[in-house]
Amino acid sequence: MDSSSSDTAATAALPPGGASTPPTSPQPQQPAVVLSPCAACKILRRRCVDRCVLAPYFPPTEPHKFATAHRVFGASNIIKLLQELPEEHRADAVSSMVYEASARIRDPVYGCAGAICQLQKQVNDLKAQLARAHAELAGARAQHAHLLALLCVEVAAASSPAYCAVDYPSAQLAAAAPAAQADALYVIDGGSGSGLQLQSSPVSWADEPLWT
Repeated sequence: MDSSSSDTAATAALPPGGASTPPTSPQPQQPAVVLSPCAACKILRRRCVDRCVLAPYFPPTEPHKFATAHRVFGASNIIKLLQELPEEHRADAVSSMVYEASARIRDPVYGCAGAICQLQKQVNDLKAQLARAHAELAGARAQHAHLLALLCVEVAAASSPAYCAVDYPSAQLAAAAPAAQADALYVIDGGSGSGLQLQSSPVSWADEPLWT
């Protein structure tokens, strides 16, 4: 009787979905497994092992990289060089080998040195063009300064005191002075046949008549 009641209580305590299950933790995502071999092992026709030294740097999507480097350096030299270098420098070494191999294929005589000489020549030509541009700019600035100085001289000559309007009334007064002096003279009789004489007088012709 007691055992049946305890079983009934335990069954009532369970959730309606059935027996309780512990919560599941999220599983870590597994890295994708590359089924195809790397480009180096595919070109060499060998089995690509798990720790292939060439696989991280020659993926199967870029077979031309290993084909170019293999044509100039050879697979054994590439593997030997990568094994001697630390892992943080291997990617740069692979890039350098691919670049040098491409330059050697384009120019079998000079290779990478020919490309460096060509780039150096371009740099020298650009430096010469820059120097000529600076010289032309300096000449243009000097010409502009010279023209500006000439313009300033012409403006200063045009605004000189000889053409000033302040001196114009004094010139009019100087021209009218002889006429005023002529009005102050009158004619007198010399008496003993000496003829007529002009004598200055403060009275003008309009104030005093000649003959009374």
